[in-house]
Amino acid sequence: MIKGVKSAPTKALVSSKLASLKEAQKLEMSNLESLGSKKSKLEKRSSEVSTSNMSVSDSSLANAIAENTGSENSHITVLLEEAVHALAVKPSGIYVDGTFGRGGHTKKILEQLGSNGRLIAFDRDLSAIESSEAINDQRFTMVHSHFAAMQARLAGMGITKVDGILLDLGISSPQIDEASRGFSFRYDAPLDMRMDQSSGQTAAEFLAITTEQHLAEVIKNYGEERFAKQIARAIITERNDGRAITTTGQLTKVVAGAVTRFEPGQNPATRTFQALRIFVNQELEELSLTMPQCLALLAPQGRMAVISFHSLEDRIVKQFIRDQANRDDLPANFPVRAADLPQPKLMSVGKAIKPGAKEIKRNPRSRSAVLRVAERTHVA
Repeated sequence: MIKGVKSAPTKALVSSKLASLKEAQKLEMSNLESLGSKKSKLEKRSSEVSTSNMSVSDSSLANAIAENTGSENSHITVLLEEAVHALAVKPSGIYVDGTFGRGGHTKKILEQLGSNGRLIAFDRDLSAIESSEAINDQRFTMVHSHFAAMQARLAGMGITKVDGILLDLGISSPQIDEASRGFSFRYDAPLDMRMDQSSGQTAAEFLAITTEQHLAEVIKNYGEERFAKQIARAIITERNDGRAITTTGQLTKVVAGAVTRFEPGQNPATRTFQALRIFVNQELEELSLTMPQCLALLAPQGRMAVISFHSLEDRIVKQFIRDQANRDDLPANFPVRAADLPQPKLMSVGKAIKPGAKEIKRNPRSRSAVLRVAERTHVA
């Protein structure tokens, strides 16, 4: 549970000390203690999805869902070729897919690994864990965990160095399609929003106890919503009047009544749903905890590839790579030899990669994706 959002997360990145093995282990122990028996298979997804009635991180994701309706396997992996190519996969290397999803990147990496290679995938979504059972490959290991526990879980397997790490951030189409998950406001469903359905606080539970000020900060900072104060006031008023907000339909109606202007073609509740989802799952905090772990885990010449879908995520990734690539933070004209200057631990590989016109046409969700790649140097 986050104890407050006093400033925008992009201006207060979590210190690398927070991502120490001790912190990761603490997060993992909390996850394991709360993990109950695996829930029954989730109900079948609806095959028809409307762009105007979904909780999304941006309008491009909504467009994507509309054009990729159908079975629960309709999820299209974004920047598949580019991301795996960026890892420069070594046949005998050890790789980590920190966000398995439906296994698109994982399967591509396995295609390039030799018989001695190894791939460990992480995901906290029970549906993703279930999907991974279809991969019958001795080189593959699936871990039910948030990626902020990556270093601790790998250490438990005897792995301290890897040759590549891939993170595909954000929310997937199957998660939105499933009514009971509470990510979408097409359905009047329980307001859950947890990526790990087996643990943690739901969005409804958060709304039942939060203060108006705290809620406004969450909506503003994580949803970049200009009407955050009005929305927070409307939600708390509804709650205080004895109408606790427990469903997506209730929340959508309250937000719609508080927002006077919104982007054409976008549901007025879009940014509020995004903010609550990010907050409930601590997505930005976990990303900030994980980046230093990636640095510690990568072997020399090992690569890190991160795909983000909105500016809050991308800024964290971009700033971390920049900080590690530019280690000369000494005062100007400081008397020190060039050979004694701090050496970079990461080297940015090329410019940020975005989907081409062909991919965007095939999968509009990819429009907002940004892939950043960095390589570990030999500096200890």
